[in-house]
Amino acid sequence: MRYVRNHLDELAGKPNVYGENMLLLVEHTPVFTVGTRDKQYSTDYCKTLKKTGAEFYRTDRGGLVTYHGPGQLVAYPILNLKHFKPSMKWYVCQLEETLIGTLRRFGITGRRTDETGVWVDHRKIASIGLHGSRYVTSHGVALNCNTDLSWFSHIEACGLPGVEVTSLSKELDRNVPYQDSVKPFLRSFQEVFDCELEFKMLEERELRSVVVPAPEPRTELLQADLKEVGVRHMSTLAGTTDAKAPAPPSSSPAAPLPSSPLPKTREIEGRKKEEGKAETSAGPAKAMW
Repeated sequence: MRYVRNHLDELAGKPNVYGENMLLLVEHTPVFTVGTRDKQYSTDYCKTLKKTGAEFYRTDRGGLVTYHGPGQLVAYPILNLKHFKPSMKWYVCQLEETLIGTLRRFGITGRRTDETGVWVDHRKIASIGLHGSRYVTSHGVALNCNTDLSWFSHIEACGLPGVEVTSLSKELDRNVPYQDSVKPFLRSFQEVFDCELEFKMLEERELRSVVVPAPEPRTELLQADLKEVGVRHMSTLAGTTDAKAPAPPSSSPAAPLPSSPLPKTREIEGRKKEEGKAETSAGPAKAMW
């Protein structure tokens, strides 16, 4: 994706290229993906999965086979970890903590195990699959909200035989659409990564001013209607914005980065954006709002 390439090109010293930390939120159409350990998945196996009506893709993330589809919150952080902490192990722990914090806001106790991801008791509710190059991250996390869990019956999720998969809806015994998980997830992400969030690429029907109160002592959080979220680490906010950073194009409005800590509320205004498909790390997807 271009966001990853921009980070890598900047690290390589290419002129007039600047990487930007982004958090992409998508809801996939039904798709099975496998990671770099894909040799155990034969062509016949892939054809069998496609016969279910889902698509199939081989990717460069870590991990084995998993499923993404409607009712699942999928988040792709594209970060230069040198702006945070240059450690993939640390990054995995931060993502797990973000997911655990999201569950906590629903009154659910999530936990880590020896397997990557987040669990409720012995049931897996969120998966993590990542790729890193020169500490630039891609791929990300998936949280089951009101996902049709029957799709997981076609695979050994994440290569774990007999694993039980669960969702927010199943755990709470009520319907929890993925929209309801966006604010809790991003609030948790902001707290765990000690960063602030900006909004980008709003669609025409979302172009309205919004005011969102901030949780104390954190800075403002987001409105639910978004496609992309710009991420700024708190430690990079000394003084003024980066003089090198180009202004966002007029077709992709974003809230400006302030030179001082954000107020408890922020008014975000957008302008009409030409429709386009959101980029994702695997398979066809529709942008989250």
